[in-house]
Amino acid sequence: MDISQPLVVTLPARPTRGEVALLCAELGAAPPGDVVCEVGALAHADLSAVDALARLRLAAGRRGHLIRFHGAGPELRALLRLTGLDETLGLQPDQAVDPTGP
Repeated sequence: MDISQPLVVTLPARPTRGEVALLCAELGAAPPGDVVCEVGALAHADLSAVDALARLRLAAGRRGHLIRFHGAGPELRALLRLTGLDETLGLQPDQAVDPTGP
């Protein structure tokens, strides 16, 4: 693996606990470094999606990775902001939801 390039993992449209566990195992097996998690394919922004992102964030942190989530849609960004996890989960400031609306 080329550690100069970030490890890219993709969350499926409807991630199961098993799929999230496999992604966490992939993070655990990789040497510490940058990780980009593509979340644009998520079908629904719900608490199970938030749970999946939190599990990935924890797994990445345990291994010394810096994980960033890419492709979060407005519904997921709003839900992460509502739960207070937008900054904790590594959403960039320019991805934060504007509280005044569009």
